[in-house]
Amino acid sequence: MTTIRDCIAPDRNPKVPSIQLPIGSIDTHVHIFESQYPLFEGRGYNPPDSTLDDLKHLHSQLGVSRVVYTQPSPYGVDNAAILKGMKVMNDEIPGRARGVCAIKMDVSDNFLEDLDKQGIKGVRLNMDNIGGMPIGLDEIPTLEARIKSLGWHVEYLFPGKDIVELAPVFKKSSVPISIAHFAYQPATNGINSEGFKTLLDLVRDGNTWIKISGANRVSETDLPPYDDVMPMARALIEANSDNIMWGTDWPHPNKYEVNPNDGDLVDAFGEWVTDDTMREKIMVTNPEKFYSF
Repeated sequence: MTTIRDCIAPDRNPKVPSIQLPIGSIDTHVHIFESQYPLFEGRGYNPPDSTLDDLKHLHSQLGVSRVVYTQPSPYGVDNAAILKGMKVMNDEIPGRARGVCAIKMDVSDNFLEDLDKQGIKGVRLNMDNIGGMPIGLDEIPTLEARIKSLGWHVEYLFPGKDIVELAPVFKKSSVPISIAHFAYQPATNGINSEGFKTLLDLVRDGNTWIKISGANRVSETDLPPYDDVMPMARALIEANSDNIMWGTDWPHPNKYEVNPNDGDLVDAFGEWVTDDTMREKIMVTNPEKFYSF
């Protein structure tokens, strides 16, 4: 019997960053894990309890106004936790939250339309975590056809080494796609590696949006400074600044040794992007457009 590992909690005391984020900033990649929602039996890890109240505190410290919930693999295709988070936030301030769900292909069109009304704007296909990929690669064109009229996108997460093999799938997509965490390209490989050049090519094509999130997942070190990530962030922005977004990746699940303070992650973004106009584009304008805020 395979043991399901307990991943560590986020830093419960997020620091106020030394930079001030633009008004209306959007965190495009968060999860919540609350004990009342049952975990998927086939999950790959046990997440730390990380509640909506915890998330609200985090964003008040960071200066984030709006949020995109991303369905985490330990919940499988049960989107109840993120739907609750979206509802609470949108009831407080209309238009404050959006979400990216996980589904199986047997859901009805009415089910998809209902998710859309609640603020869901895409489907996540997670090939990197057990339980996150309930749809086969051969079914992706059918999925795209079903969600296209809703204006949704497909969000991918996959092992970084797979990007060259997967690139033709992405290039054929009939809907926009997003990829989080620098597409898991190791910073130590550099910006001239085959994998990173493939990512740059996808971003230049214009149908792929990349989240410069999860610096601790791609840097040589788990904790800051993330100097080795800076060249990747800047190369992606130079390739197509219209398609770059940012997220905390809170509460940093599937980590087992140490997690960064989220204030430090914001400051890392501030070091990568020093121009106020570009910061607003990445933190506000681009995600507003992509997630239909």
